[in-house]
Amino acid sequence: MATETPPPSKNQAPLPTTEEFVAVRDSAEFEELRRSYRSFAFPLTVAFIAWYLLYVLLSNYAGGFMGTELFGNINVALVLGLAQFLTTFLIAWWYARHAAANLDPKAEAIKSRMEGTE
Repeated sequence: MATETPPPSKNQAPLPTTEEFVAVRDSAEFEELRRSYRSFAFPLTVAFIAWYLLYVLLSNYAGGFMGTELFGNINVALVLGLAQFLTTFLIAWWYARHAAANLDPKAEAIKSRMEGTE
């Protein structure tokens, strides 16, 4: 199984120059793409880490609360632990929707302009 990249075909457009990459990096369009990503990802990351740390701290320091039985053998710790998995999947789903609607079209426009296929 070969792991090397095949050589470019004869009719493939030449790669952009360093100056073209720098120009795109400094463009307002790329800055908007970066802002759109960061305004979604950073707050959500902070919120999820806080939620996770809350669970860990409650597990360590609020054993009585976490051991409170809600119904049958189901206690608060189990419900919050399962909620960690649920929120992980919800965040992944939400990010996929956000990326498809807001990030991918902008990135594709930049990519096609850089490749000259616009």
